[in-house]
Amino acid sequence: MSILAIKDLESGYGELQILWGLSLELQPGRLTSLVGSNGSGKTTLLRAVTGLLKPWKGRITFDGKDVTHLSPHEKAEMGLVLVPEARQLFTDMSVLENLEMGATPKGARAEFKQTLEWVYTLLPRLKERQSQIAGTLSGGEQQMVAIARGLMAKPKVLMFDELSLGLSPLLVINLFEVLVKLKGEGLTMLLVEQNVQMALAVSDYAYVLSNGRLETEGEAKKVREMESVRKAYLGL
Repeated sequence: MSILAIKDLESGYGELQILWGLSLELQPGRLTSLVGSNGSGKTTLLRAVTGLLKPWKGRITFDGKDVTHLSPHEKAEMGLVLVPEARQLFTDMSVLENLEMGATPKGARAEFKQTLEWVYTLLPRLKERQSQIAGTLSGGEQQMVAIARGLMAKPKVLMFDELSLGLSPLLVINLFEVLVKLKGEGLTMLLVEQNVQMALAVSDYAYVLSNGRLETEGEAKKVREMESVRKAYLGL
């Protein structure tokens, strides 16, 4: 049974429709990727799912409950958490203070110390930088803080919007290694990513979006071998 199910979702901005009847599901403990070119609707989908954008039609079910019209705060409290594009850190606060801001759900506050130690084990550089002002970190380190802040919320589903954006190839590899570790620990994740090759390499399942519509879906390895995907997104 899926932990997150999106059915026939339509949404957009003003009178401009971006999403056209999208349906997808996340299975527990799996890493699912949503890939596509710029303007395909990936970020719009995340905004609609998290409550930052109002769905026009369709239904969103999370952990067995209809959450279509709940607020972002209510969804985060239930365990549906987003690591946003461009990190959106509190840049004048320390690394530790940013992580404290992530632990706002009641269940997360109760387990703050244990979760913090786990996060520091996963991302040891952050423990070294915990007193440093977040805005003075490198781009890769800031992305680590954004991931850690999401983990501090004790998510049932963690979603990433353009994890690799603006980062060097080496840093991208390091961050994707973190995703693999999290997958190994059984965390359910949705990765929205322009780096199609990396996304498909680490994912269990993949959806390919084009102009706000679902182009194809399947096990990530099979999607990677599809001729249309290889030509359009992998340059092969």
